[in-house]
Amino acid sequence: MNDPHPTTAPLHDDELDELDDFLRAQIAEDRLMLDGVHGLLTALAVGPEPAKPDEWLPEVLHAPFADEDQGSRILQLLARLNDSIGVELEGDAYEPILGEVEEDDGSTALTAAGWCEGFSRGIDLRAGLWEARLAEDPQLMEILSPLMALAVEDGVLSSDAEFEPLTDAEYEACVAELPTAISAVAQYWRVHPPLRGEQGVGAAATEFRAPPRRRGGRWVH
Repeated sequence: MNDPHPTTAPLHDDELDELDDFLRAQIAEDRLMLDGVHGLLTALAVGPEPAKPDEWLPEVLHAPFADEDQGSRILQLLARLNDSIGVELEGDAYEPILGEVEEDDGSTALTAAGWCEGFSRGIDLRAGLWEARLAEDPQLMEILSPLMALAVEDGVLSSDAEFEPLTDAEYEACVAELPTAISAVAQYWRVHPPLRGEQGVGAAATEFRAPPRRRGGRWVH
């Protein structure tokens, strides 16, 4: 009998729900939800150099598994989520997993806060390379501008500069630009790979910092 969910297949909605429930059950102040994990893995997929699972798993897992079966299952789901990002990028079909927040009138709206927080942590894992390049090449900063605008708006990115709050339309426009921006970042690092000695050189014009979470809701893809 064929496996309906082979290990190389993208996660189905029920599997995304399963992973989301597991992440929400973890008791940790700085835990990442599903959208944050997707942002983290995206940053590593498109960044200057890859990271092994033992580098990024501590950002995702904060407690022992209940048993061996749960551990095997969650690690498999995370591996497939990670692999799916590369597949989507190659097929020009990347979409960020975003969260939802409840508005004062009871309606819901998309938020990129969790995804941006995860992306910032992915940058932190290769901070020296990102910081050096951001400091010397304005092209990369320009490519990242929709992401940075969202991160500043949601309090994920700290900046010395003062920015006017985004309107709802501007926020939605930045969200819509994320897939194009992410593809452009991946292309940038392919064309301009890290140089010898670049690790740890220079400083970024802005600093990615993850504050306490101010969001909730379910994932949206």
